[in-house]
Amino acid sequence: MSDTLQTTTISGRRDDAGIVTVVIDDPAGSANVMNDAFRQSLHGCVDWLEKTRDDVTGVVLTSAKKTFFAGGDLTRLREVTPDTAEEFFTGAEAMKADLRRLETFGFPVVAVLSGSALGGGLEIALACHHRIAVDNRSSFGFPEVTLGLLPGGGGVTRTVRMLGLADALTKVLGQGAKFRPAQAVELGLVDALAPDEQAAVTAAHEWIAQHPEVHKPWDVKGFKIPGGTPAGGPIKEFIPAFTASLTKQLKGAPYPAPYAILAAAVEGSQVDFDTASRIESRYLTELAAGQISKNMIQAFFFDLQGIKKGASRPGGIEPRKAHRVGVLGAGMMGAGIAYSLAKVGIDVVLKDVDEAAAQKGKGYSIGLCDKAVGRGRMTQAAADALLAHITPTSDPEALAGCDTVIEAVFEDPQLKSRVFAEVVGHVAPDALLCSNTSTLPITGLAKDIERPADFIGLHFFSPVDKMQLVEIIVGAKTSTESVAHAYDLVLQLGKTPIVVQDSRGFFTSRVIGTFTGEGLAMLAEGVNPVSLERAATQAGYPVGTLQISDELNLELMQKIQRATAAAAEAEGATPPQHPSYAVVDEMIRQGRPNRKSGKGFYDYDESGRRGSLWPGLATLFPVAAEQPPMQDIKDRFLFVEALESVRCVQEGVITAAADANIGSILGIGYPAWTGGVLQFINGYAGGLTGFIARAQELEAAYGPRFAVPELLQEKATRGERFE
Repeated sequence: MSDTLQTTTISGRRDDAGIVTVVIDDPAGSANVMNDAFRQSLHGCVDWLEKTRDDVTGVVLTSAKKTFFAGGDLTRLREVTPDTAEEFFTGAEAMKADLRRLETFGFPVVAVLSGSALGGGLEIALACHHRIAVDNRSSFGFPEVTLGLLPGGGGVTRTVRMLGLADALTKVLGQGAKFRPAQAVELGLVDALAPDEQAAVTAAHEWIAQHPEVHKPWDVKGFKIPGGTPAGGPIKEFIPAFTASLTKQLKGAPYPAPYAILAAAVEGSQVDFDTASRIESRYLTELAAGQISKNMIQAFFFDLQGIKKGASRPGGIEPRKAHRVGVLGAGMMGAGIAYSLAKVGIDVVLKDVDEAAAQKGKGYSIGLCDKAVGRGRMTQAAADALLAHITPTSDPEALAGCDTVIEAVFEDPQLKSRVFAEVVGHVAPDALLCSNTSTLPITGLAKDIERPADFIGLHFFSPVDKMQLVEIIVGAKTSTESVAHAYDLVLQLGKTPIVVQDSRGFFTSRVIGTFTGEGLAMLAEGVNPVSLERAATQAGYPVGTLQISDELNLELMQKIQRATAAAAEAEGATPPQHPSYAVVDEMIRQGRPNRKSGKGFYDYDESGRRGSLWPGLATLFPVAAEQPPMQDIKDRFLFVEALESVRCVQEGVITAAADANIGSILGIGYPAWTGGVLQFINGYAGGLTGFIARAQELEAAYGPRFAVPELLQEKATRGERFE
């Protein structure tokens, strides 16, 4: 029998000592994935090992890619339907059977992980007897739950037997957490670390020599899962608490994957390994055939990957890196922007009206660094290096040589104009000029800027250090070079850019305004405020409409409303009307404008902690005797934002479905299970036609805010989707 193996994606070579080095290397892609070619190659590899097993003393499993293995074939997973579910199940079981054969040959198999092993990649590694990771920036874990799936390649079955139900569910499977090499060793997902790949291979050979015969613990008679099973052992008392905790965490939102993971783990812990593996495959198949996983795969893989690769970035323009950035305004937004810039090694000149204000702005970064050092997430040396990048000042001349300026002062056009005029003569002549604004049209702000082609909007979200989205707003005179360079800057920050055209409210502020507006309109109609908040969270929103209204500030809402009305009148148009306006006005008259004041729709204590809904709501907005169905309340939230997004597409405010989907999820909390505002329409039961039918029902019951835009009707007629 030959000493070498060559399949499409896997090669193998046996040395004189009988150790086979297996290399996974898919020639068709930059990463290894569980596609048809891999599954066929794995089967061929395991067959070859079985035929030559008498000459094999061990296997070292490696990868030729930057990452060890990227995971499942998401293109294939996205295409699973109820009609093809059984075929998918059979294929999953066949691949797992090959991994099981590898695990039970009796000779040692060691995985050398020189790069990340996530999802299916980690499942392959767990089928080995020993795992050695290179101590670098690689990640290990099971992110499947964030895509509406579960680790169905043996991940649930093996981690439960390795770690016990409690640790497997709470630390590894349930949250989709990713772990650095040292953390993976601490958890038990990885057995050892090596400084580089060659050292890891050497260590693998040594381990094989020391363990000529090896079996997994669960293949040894008398094995018991750590902590026991629901049928007995300490874990028995905690299973009900897991379910209750999950229900509390999800708040009734329609995420089936976490429940499927819990069920597969608990049920699988009470049977033998092979039966548990089939249970796991059944749950995976059910999730893969459902719409929610398709929505989440579309958003969090395909849409997000496209954005990260520059899908909305103008082509033909050389990438640009920022080196020295001036931030105008050291308030909360400016301070957060300065921290985010310094964190990636960019020098920042943080300017405010006086030194004390600028120093206070730097203090925000000092506080974040101190907290990170205190929690062991950052060394003091790294904190000092980050803070050294921030120079607070009140002197405009200190911005000399800045290649980028980001203004982050109050939403006042005159103030924004003044701060730019003060510094524009000092910065580099080709500096990118950015305004952090959430509502003010960029074209209008650009009128007072000397170089309107270099002027662009960058809408950061608060808190800047945590929020990943940045909305890039293109003014009428903004050059394509400025758009490209702004895109580059956002990626340089490690954040996610979306590109929108100029309009009042742009995309995110405009769309979230329909969410809060619909909630306040329902309050005025007499919908119970508790039902309003519960419906929002059960639909998958992170918080209720009344809570987010307190956070966003009713006074700001009123200001935006009045500015919009004034702009419409100036153009000779009729100012927009909405039933929420009266609610905003009344709450402000009652002296309850926002959380910051301690009084809004909720009461707040002196520390700003949210308490109960304000009892006075019952007097101001009496609860109607007849309440609408809970599903109607949920759908009013989901549909009003989706329909407004279609109008944004129709008006050319946003041109890429991926930007709309990711912008809605990361920027304004649209439920992740939907895949975003436009994917929600694509994936609705019955497709666009089904969505339109439900929108028409809502329009008939609740008014013209649910009218179907022409573009949506046209796409449905042509059988198209939002792409």
